[in-house]
Amino acid sequence: MRSRHTTDFLRDLVLLRNDPEKVGEIEREAYTDNPHAQYAMGLIYVEGRGVEPDRARAYAWLTLAVMNGDREAETLRNVVGAELTEEEYQTGKALAGKLAAQISGGKTDH
Repeated sequence: MRSRHTTDFLRDLVLLRNDPEKVGEIEREAYTDNPHAQYAMGLIYVEGRGVEPDRARAYAWLTLAVMNGDREAETLRNVVGAELTEEEYQTGKALAGKLAAQISGGKTDH
């Protein structure tokens, strides 16, 4: 089954270094429940591409991508999760719930 989201955000990340405008575009798409964009947001926050690195936020976005069936996101989430402190893990878990609620409710204010 093909995803309803066909944009290849990972290809765009090859060129993204500290470009906040690109981050905003990908984040807006992630809020449409696009697992590819959610995975890309996880990568963005893990590596600090255009944003300050934030492993808890990376974990949250990767969790959403996993919830939406992205198997590659699960692998990266496991790697990130193994490096988190307990506080970062709890923060990431809570943020994932908050993001999921915003997305399912159609709210994109973040």
